[in-house]
Amino acid sequence: MNLLPRTAEEFSSAEYWERFFKSRGEKAFEWYGDYNELCGVLHKYIKTQDKVLVVGCGNSELSEQLYDVGYKQLTNIDISETVVAQMNRRNAERRPDLTYHQVDATKTTYEDASYQATLDKGTLDAMASEEEGALAKRMLTEVGRVLSVGGRYVCVTLAQESVIRLAVEHFVQMGWAVRLHSLEETARQEDSIALPVFVLICTKFRQPMPVPILELCLGEDGAPTRLTRVPELLSAVKERQAYSILRKRLQTDMDATSNLSLTLCHVKTGLPRYTLTVQDCAPGAMVPRANHFAIFIVPQGRETDWQYASSEGRSRLATSANFRRLVVVAMHRNQEYTDMQAVQAELSPLVMDVAPPGMPANHQAPFLSAGGELGWRDVVSEGVSELSGAYYVEDVRGEDGELYRRLLFLSNAGLVQSESRLISPHTASSHKRKNRKKVKPAVPPKTPSTSFSVDSGLLCCTHHGIMVAGFAMLQVGTPQKKDAPVSVLLVGLGGGGLPQFLRDFVPGASVQVVELDPVILEVAKDWFGFRPDDRLTVTIGDGLERINALANEEGRLFDVIMFDVDSKDTSVGMSCPPAGFVEISFLKKVFSLLTPRGVFMLNLVCRDSVMRKSVMERVRGVFPLVFSRGIDGEVNEVLLCSRAEKESEDSPQTVPLFLKQAAMSLQSALSNSSSGTSSPHIDIAEMLNDLKVA
Repeated sequence: MNLLPRTAEEFSSAEYWERFFKSRGEKAFEWYGDYNELCGVLHKYIKTQDKVLVVGCGNSELSEQLYDVGYKQLTNIDISETVVAQMNRRNAERRPDLTYHQVDATKTTYEDASYQATLDKGTLDAMASEEEGALAKRMLTEVGRVLSVGGRYVCVTLAQESVIRLAVEHFVQMGWAVRLHSLEETARQEDSIALPVFVLICTKFRQPMPVPILELCLGEDGAPTRLTRVPELLSAVKERQAYSILRKRLQTDMDATSNLSLTLCHVKTGLPRYTLTVQDCAPGAMVPRANHFAIFIVPQGRETDWQYASSEGRSRLATSANFRRLVVVAMHRNQEYTDMQAVQAELSPLVMDVAPPGMPANHQAPFLSAGGELGWRDVVSEGVSELSGAYYVEDVRGEDGELYRRLLFLSNAGLVQSESRLISPHTASSHKRKNRKKVKPAVPPKTPSTSFSVDSGLLCCTHHGIMVAGFAMLQVGTPQKKDAPVSVLLVGLGGGGLPQFLRDFVPGASVQVVELDPVILEVAKDWFGFRPDDRLTVTIGDGLERINALANEEGRLFDVIMFDVDSKDTSVGMSCPPAGFVEISFLKKVFSLLTPRGVFMLNLVCRDSVMRKSVMERVRGVFPLVFSRGIDGEVNEVLLCSRAEKESEDSPQTVPLFLKQAAMSLQSALSNSSSGTSSPHIDIAEMLNDLKVA
């Protein structure tokens, strides 16, 4: 390593290269890989009959190896007199037609359009640091002059941002086509560079291209991905470089708190295929000596489960697996996976790149899974919302073997926005039995089937179940409130499971929903069995504006107001609700819209402890009685806030006795309701367990 230049400017110095090659003697120095690593992409763009100018050849064996496989018209030039003399002596007898000349690549004497290809391995990188890139620009201009129409400049480079920007912008301005291959990395020494190697191919046209052709390929055979602007290409390059640096870091360091993730893309399509999340064991953990490293395959459709999607869940998974490093692998939608054996075969050559430091030679990392299955997923719909971005509706098989339908947004792919269970007519009756055994559908549907419907009686989200249980605070179903209507205002529709459940099973309930995104309403109706009617209506609009408007109307009161709405602002530590929904002035308007027995229900998702404390203080400042119910393994907590004062005989920190009694009445009332083939699957008493006075 002591023969490498101390500063970037030395790369372009003739004096430096004289010292370099005199120090190395006859030993070849291969920048960025040898013939075996580069031949695939070089043969793709340089024909054996082409007349090729090799700029900055050094004492690399690349030209010699190309000559030996049929490339007989290679002209090699270098600024170093020493290396040119060495290479001519070395090849005088064996390769008499392989010529080396001491020539400055920025001012050659070759004729215009006299070469079909120019090969550059590291020379652009060496020159780009001099004179703020002016030296490299002069070389690229010379390359353009000596290349014929259809000729290609083939440059092997590390593609550092200033270098690749200079070259790409230069050839785009000339109207050439630009393609960049990101080569697959090979094993390197511990002290080697971490950046991947790229091959830049710029093709000369007779007439300049009016619209830039910019393409990126993964690997030497990857299909080109077309990009529209130079910044997009540069961004894609930076992503590949960041990926490489992360892999280098993982091979040399361990950190139980880092949770680094890598995405592996399909070489030919460029689409994401696997996401690998690295979970290292905690320092001091008692791990068996042989348990270095394992790979856990998450079943398709289960990647949003808490134990796979959250840092704490993965930590527990790694602890139970008892390996120094556990790599949790999630499979992407819109990709085909044959079986577990095929997935293992595909990942085996790649996973060692993220192995922990100090791995024994030839160690075989075991593959782990949940039940040995790949799981199942079928994307039944996808689209783009102007408000929420790209979304997917997909059917998956759950851990219990049942089929579920989910709504996910790519802006937060680790979170299931809505979920409902699917049932078929011949299995509907089995869902009414309690304590049933786990079963798997014989043949999961491959396409949306009219024989499968959404089970409106099952609330897949625990916080929805707690909100429903909160209706016990209204004493719904008790003899004194048996026939009383229940008016509900819900902000946030999602898949419509919660408001549909309330309409179908809560006696006397009429539900008004406010939803900001009209696309979500259509998704709920088309894919989640949402059925609006005179007792279940939806208003498209902003929830803040709607409540402000209602507060200005006379006589518009509700028994229950529910907030189940997420925030689009990911920069704050509270993802539900948006901050404006928990300002004191707004909470007072909510209070004013409740009937004397009314209850305000809030799904709160706040990771910032200081922000959560502030929200709780504001809520308690408006509502005299606030209950809180956390959810094990989730950030969500549900606040049940009553206008009524707490009974004086109750302990300040206990749930009133009437609420426990009302829970039984509510359970009975729900069970006696009718909704076609569905029946409610909810345990009200369980949902109210661990309810605390906030």
